[in-house]
Amino acid sequence: MRIEKLVRLMRENEFDGALISPGTNLYHLTGLHIHESGERITLLVVNSDGEYQLLAPSLYENTIRDFPVTFWRDGENPYEKLAWILGELELSSGRILVENTMRSDWLINVIKLGNGNFEFYHLNLLMRMLRMRKDPAEIRLMERAAKVADRVFEEILNLEFIGMRERDLALKIELLIRELSNGLSFEPIVASGENGANPHHLPGSRRLRKGDFVIIDYGAKVEGYCSDITRTIALGRPNEKLLEIYEIVKDAQERAYRAVREGALARDVDGAARETIEKAGYGGYFTHRTGHGLGLDVHEEPFIGPDGEVTLREGMTFTIEPGVYVPGLGGVRIEDDVVVKEGRGKRLTKADRELVVL
Repeated sequence: MRIEKLVRLMRENEFDGALISPGTNLYHLTGLHIHESGERITLLVVNSDGEYQLLAPSLYENTIRDFPVTFWRDGENPYEKLAWILGELELSSGRILVENTMRSDWLINVIKLGNGNFEFYHLNLLMRMLRMRKDPAEIRLMERAAKVADRVFEEILNLEFIGMRERDLALKIELLIRELSNGLSFEPIVASGENGANPHHLPGSRRLRKGDFVIIDYGAKVEGYCSDITRTIALGRPNEKLLEIYEIVKDAQERAYRAVREGALARDVDGAARETIEKAGYGGYFTHRTGHGLGLDVHEEPFIGPDGEVTLREGMTFTIEPGVYVPGLGGVRIEDDVVVKEGRGKRLTKADRELVVL
């Protein structure tokens, strides 16, 4: 179990304990599928001696097996049981790691239990060391998720786009993903025409029409691991300016991909894409980083941006997705998932990057 790796890092960095709330870190460490993020407190408590205990609502009594757990029922005070767990694990004071996504009401009650004797630190200080480099089993799952993304792109090219609303296309993409995988990495983005100038456009009622560039961004999950792909397609003969931008973005993405290598800094990859777009005169329209880490979360470390200080290592997985967004005209984004393998970058998503004109 990966908890032992966390405990070793806790000792090396002089942390006394960790409080881990439901989310991808908990799943990574334990393999437990716990989705409780509402009012019912659920926490994994770990100390630096390697002892651990889960506090969970009784709703999970029939699903959690062979794991040290203390259940609490509605009507009981769960913080009394948490106090007992902290006592059993000898965590009455010290340097404690907590999730940055923990609910504030949970944390406030934990602070009260500590009577001012706890010093709190972000759990991600250590979890980033455990999660940035994927092992072969994790990479195989991400390859499967990427294949689903490629398959969905092939399928949607058979649709009749003209006249379809953005949200209708987004729904069709979602249904395909759910048929072929364990679920969505995130809600699909479909941005047509002038809406393409908004990188995170929410699909709406605009109908797709001839001459549109359409940005399509989506991802699938396989056993918790995400893919994330973006392609931009043209409906009929596109605007000449957008054709020019497409080729610039495609070149920027390829140059960034070629910059991926063991030992490079994340900012070097970003720089390769950014320099290409800036030289073409569109630097002011490239408004986000070149990519982000990918794994159990669709956005995690390493981040591929101008300030990316992470040194790329074998097994790191991330996106490369430069884009140009011109208000009133539209936009172009091309995104692939990449892993550092055998010292170089390897694309996980492989759908055609040449402009598709329908």
